[in-house]
Amino acid sequence: MGSSDRLLDAPALRDWAHTAVSDLITHIDEINRLNVFPIADSDTGANMLFTMRSALAEANAGTGADAGPGCVSRVASALSSGALNGARGNSGVILSQILRGIADVTATAAAGAGGELPHMDAALLGAALRRGVELVITSMGGREIPGTIVSVLRAAADAVEECANDGLVAAITAAGDAAVVALEKTTEQLDVLAEAGAVDAGGRGLLVLLDALRSTVGGQPPARTVYELSPRAEPTSAVLERPTPQFEVMYRLDGSNPPAATALRDRLMSLGDSVAIAAGPFTNQATYSVHVHTDDAGAAVEAGLAAGRLSRIVVSALSAGTVGRPAGSWTKERAVVAVVDGDGAAELFAGEGAHVLQPDPDAGDPTADISAHQLMRAVVDAGAAQVMVLPNGYVAAEELVAGCTAAIGWGIDVVPIPTGSMVQGLAALAVHETDRQAVDDGYTMARAAGSTRYGSVRVATESALTWAGRCQPGDGLGIAGDEVLIVAADAAGAAIGLLDLLLASGGDLVTVLVGLGIGPDGDAVTSTLQEHVHDHHPGTELVTYRTGHRGDALLIGVE
Repeated sequence: MGSSDRLLDAPALRDWAHTAVSDLITHIDEINRLNVFPIADSDTGANMLFTMRSALAEANAGTGADAGPGCVSRVASALSSGALNGARGNSGVILSQILRGIADVTATAAAGAGGELPHMDAALLGAALRRGVELVITSMGGREIPGTIVSVLRAAADAVEECANDGLVAAITAAGDAAVVALEKTTEQLDVLAEAGAVDAGGRGLLVLLDALRSTVGGQPPARTVYELSPRAEPTSAVLERPTPQFEVMYRLDGSNPPAATALRDRLMSLGDSVAIAAGPFTNQATYSVHVHTDDAGAAVEAGLAAGRLSRIVVSALSAGTVGRPAGSWTKERAVVAVVDGDGAAELFAGEGAHVLQPDPDAGDPTADISAHQLMRAVVDAGAAQVMVLPNGYVAAEELVAGCTAAIGWGIDVVPIPTGSMVQGLAALAVHETDRQAVDDGYTMARAAGSTRYGSVRVATESALTWAGRCQPGDGLGIAGDEVLIVAADAAGAAIGLLDLLLASGGDLVTVLVGLGIGPDGDAVTSTLQEHVHDHHPGTELVTYRTGHRGDALLIGVE
């Protein structure tokens, strides 16, 4: 084991899921372009991403989040349950079964070890991948089609088992190398792949997951070829005439059993194709994820009702993927992503319905911390077809443009709202309405943000000459438009001076966000501001929130 190698314990397994989500975002366009089997609907990458996101969310909640170094089986079980509940498309169902393979094998090993499994070794990983092969084939009705993700998964399992004695990192490396060989063979194993000059999209997605595991445990992400379509011949008439079902139907089935699931499979096979029925971990065999492509969506749902209780029913037009929006990929029509600093701010914005992205709490400057990739990931994680972005002064212009452009590039309608501060972000969020058209909603939010005058209060740390005169350490500085306009003896005095300037042209509402820089005197300062507004600006309401943001002691907005 190298000096940087990690054990595949509970934290590492959860970190792997996080890395896998990030890497799937990076490769989503490539994987979607390769998606020509079983339906050329360009959604394999999106479906694997959304399924893995659901798995990670489950692992970050409940027992998965609380798991210590001795609880790898509980994190594996959380990943499996999350993937089953959030599986999207055929590839998502398959991914849920790969994760179930890890859950089943680690649960068995934990039971044999007295209830705790400190970590997975190469032998257990090989057994988990082998179990995944079995479960995927079972979910597809017991039939293995060469040239699909199953071929790649089998090759990876073989490689891990053969190299188990060489250590975990060596086995994971061998798995990735074997997966590449198997992936490139898929082009010759399926006619539809050969005609498109493509490798299997699901197999490419699996390689992303294996490489993420190598990066997590070994710290050395490998460089891989970017796979593209390269047509070698004109499609045959058989391929051109192959009918495409109208709908993709998915639902969760509870309270069922294996005989009922078998009967359901038979019925769905008569209604369409790409049938997949995946059971949950062996601790929850009464729950299944069901998937089918069919022209009769109603009959597919009725068949499920005969087998148990249905929930999470999703019916998507399979043609959606051909126009840039992966079928069934969005859980809602519109969402808001807000970049905020401070746990109090995160709670405040989330309480108003926004998806929150926070800068690294260990970074020195929160205003220069959000990258384009992080922003794009937050937009994707919002799970909406349309996303309004509130940068709130924490995203550099070039990163904002790059992140939004990247998300737009694969089908999300992104509207960045020009908010320079969290107080402007709150004003914009207050007028957000999902019932309006996106362009109208964006304009209304931008107008509310633009009409909010704002400034900040800081505490001087050194002697300096400002536009408002010389300041000394400990002085309060009232800042607007990046210029110091007020120098006072303390933060309260600076806040009062800044408030008077901002309210010079009137205002109905003053919002004050209290940051970490105010110190233990926060309550006294806000009380002083309340009295000042009451006495000198009658009719104006003042509200305060403890956001815990870094940098500025106070953020002040006037509407």
